[in-house]
Amino acid sequence: MTTETIAVPEIHCDHCKASIEGALSPIDGVEKATVDVAARAVTVTYDPSVTGHERLVAAITEQGYEVPG
Repeated sequence: MTTETIAVPEIHCDHCKASIEGALSPIDGVEKATVDVAARAVTVTYDPSVTGHERLVAAITEQGYEVPG
């Protein structure tokens, strides 16, 4: 398993948290997705043989949030 933290500066409320966690959790290979509203960051634990950074970022951006970098 790999754990990655992704900065999402637009996170500001519990709705953001629910939206992003709800988008990441069903992805095959994702074990855990946690949004820290105060830090404006998403921490994801996933199996890199099943999914990867690009898919995680795509799921976040599909919810309307910009991921810098």
